[in-house]
Amino acid sequence: MFSGLVRMASTCWGPVRRYARMNKDNNNNSNNSSGDDDESGGGEDALLWCRDLEKHSYGEFSFAVVQANEVIEDHSQVETGRDATFVGVYDGHGGPEASRFIRDHLFLHLIRLAQQNGTISEDILKSAFSATEDGFLTLVRRSCGIKPLIAANGSCCLVGIIWKGTLYVANLGDSRAVIGYVGRSNKIVSEQLTKDHNASMEEVRQELRSLHPDDSHIVVMKNGVWRIKGIIQVCVVI
Repeated sequence: MFSGLVRMASTCWGPVRRYARMNKDNNNNSNNSSGDDDESGGGEDALLWCRDLEKHSYGEFSFAVVQANEVIEDHSQVETGRDATFVGVYDGHGGPEASRFIRDHLFLHLIRLAQQNGTISEDILKSAFSATEDGFLTLVRRSCGIKPLIAANGSCCLVGIIWKGTLYVANLGDSRAVIGYVGRSNKIVSEQLTKDHNASMEEVRQELRSLHPDDSHIVVMKNGVWRIKGIIQVCVVI
């Protein structure tokens, strides 16, 4: 299956690089690039960036990113090692603080817990998520007096880890992990690996109502969209 993914990435990479050929790590050197690399004939866009194919423990990876806003609320992360590959996508809401905090702390918690236990497992991944959330809540409590808007910050968190040939996927929010593989007749097949946490889903709304029976406004239809307290769609049911 993974070899099929690599073939698919190689197939997609050609057309993508015309629009996202800038390596963010080399932004400072962009003025030194030759004209031969400018396939589209236009200038580089700072909201589009990518990284070429690189090796990891079980194959190769590459990525392309299109930022939604000039102020970066979203962050991503790729870490590779001898036995594992870690990929994180953090979709921030209301500001960059939450997604930035996750980027700076989640992987470190995971490494600490994995070293203590000598392995990576579902429970260790859950513990890393919990430790990161506890750390951000501590930051909010400490900072909200001088920076009250930090209490309105949030972030989805989507993580994939390949550890000794096993793929672990964890998701909070409505970012989505999809795996592709070559199926019958050599066609690429996609399969969603994660479950969305979004108030647009009837199952999520029912669960929220059952958890908050005294709050008739826990989910509200606003501007044709179901929202939690009429504010936001994304949720994590706790």
